[in-house]
Amino acid sequence: MQIENKYNYIVIEGNIGAGKTSLSKKIAQQFNSQLILEKFADNPFLPKFYQNPERYSFPLELSFLAERYHQLNKELNSRDLFTSFSVADYYFMKSLIFSKSTLSPDEYNLYRQLFDIIYNSLPKPDLYIYLHVDVDKLLKNIEKRGREYEQNISADYLMQIQTGYFDFFKQSNDLVFLIIDTNDIDFVNNENDYNKMLEIIFKNTYNKGINRVILNEL
Repeated sequence: MQIENKYNYIVIEGNIGAGKTSLSKKIAQQFNSQLILEKFADNPFLPKFYQNPERYSFPLELSFLAERYHQLNKELNSRDLFTSFSVADYYFMKSLIFSKSTLSPDEYNLYRQLFDIIYNSLPKPDLYIYLHVDVDKLLKNIEKRGREYEQNISADYLMQIQTGYFDFFKQSNDLVFLIIDTNDIDFVNNENDYNKMLEIIFKNTYNKGINRVILNEL
C-alpha cells in the first residue's frame, strides 16, 4: 500500500491493553520511523503499586514523570536524519491522566504544579491517535499477554483511566485527536485490518479537536 506521510510526530495512545505499542512498532518498521516506546517495564515501583496503590502511587507517578520527560526531551530533539518521522506509544499528558486516578487530591495538586512547569517545553504531536477499546476486551487482552503485575487491574480502574482520557480530549482544543474504535478489528494479526488503520491515519486530513472513526463500519 502506497502511503504518503504528512506528519513529523505522531502519538499513539490508549488504555492499558489497547495495543498502542504493537501499532507503533508496526508503523515504525514499515515507514522507517523513529520509535519512542515508554520504558515502564524497568520501573521498580510499578509491581509495588499494583500490590499496594495507596502507598506507592506518588513515587510511581513521580518516577514516570521524570522518565517520560527525559526520554521525550532527548529523543524528539535528536531525531536521526534518515528516519521519516517520530512515532511514540505515549504522550507526556499521560502522566496527568493516570496520576489523577491514583493520587489523593493534595498529592495531585502538588504533582500538577510539577507537571505544568515542564509540559510546555516539550514538542506537541501533529496527530494524537487514541485506540478505543471496551473495558471487557481490555481485561481479556491484559490476561492474554500475561504480565503478572497487571493481573489484578480492575474494570473500575480501567474505566477511570478511560474517563481521564476523554476529559483530556474535551478540554484540549490545540491538538488534533483521532479516536479510532478498534473493538471489532485485529490490526496486529490481520493485515487487512492493519491496512485500514493506515488509511485512516495517513490518507485523511483532520481538524484540531476530536475526530472519531469506527472501523467496523467502514
